Amino acid sequence: MSYVNSYKASDIPALLPAYYGPDPYDINWIMPLHQTTLESERVKVTPFISSLHAKEYAEQTAAHPELHRWYPIDLSSLDKILTEVELRVRRDPRWILFAIIDKAREGQFAGLIGLMNTSPANLSIEIGWILVFPAFQRTYVTSNAIGLVLHYCLELPSAAKRPGLGFRRVQWTTHTDNEASCRTAKRMGFKEEGVLRWSWVLPEGYEGNGISVREGDPKRTQAGRNSAVLSICADDWENGVREHVVGLMT
Repeated sequence: MSYVNSYKASDIPALLPAYYGPDPYDINWIMPLHQTTLESERVKVTPFISSLHAKEYAEQTAAHPELHRWYPIDLSSLDKILTEVELRVRRDPRWILFAIIDKAREGQFAGLIGLMNTSPANLSIEIGWILVFPAFQRTYVTSNAIGLVLHYCLELPSAAKRPGLGFRRVQWTTHTDNEASCRTAKRMGFKEEGVLRWSWVLPEGYEGNGISVREGDPKRTQAGRNSAVLSICADDWENGVREHVVGLMT
């Protein structure tokens, strides 16, 4: 029997200047969105909409480029942010990106938090693209945003107060040298599991795992990242982590 390979690379250019997605904005998310579960007294997380949030995100991070130090994608300009949001996130139904809104400070935009690599078949999901702007760091914002997303992922759909997706596993990965991210995850109740080696090919000039790539590598000039892997699972959630997270959110 013969075979064919009909794959064609996207004809979308590497950069899409001023690309803000469709109107109305289609979040294209594979799971139900329980907006009431994603809101506390002081913070809410709501779908990121490029026309509302991308410009301010670009301005905030341009003023603090160190915020992207450990990221495995290039987010150094508005065009690149728009491209990543549209192509990596919105067009992939396994990803969704949320804007973090600080209700206690007149609804100011405080940062981003996303969900990625969603597997309804395996009831697993990953928290990623977490970034809180400097003015909101070391406040209730980070713990509330992460806590809301954990409730959304781990609570059962039948939960009366905060219905969730009923997933069994929520994963967190970060550059092995990103000590602040690991501390945040552990503070929220994540358990460290190990290291996923060579998990990302990084943009040129980004800090990798310190290991030289071999001669002839297809991306010879781009370093590789090792990722620390942490998780909270449903049994952790039901045996004390839920109460721990609620305590951090108050």
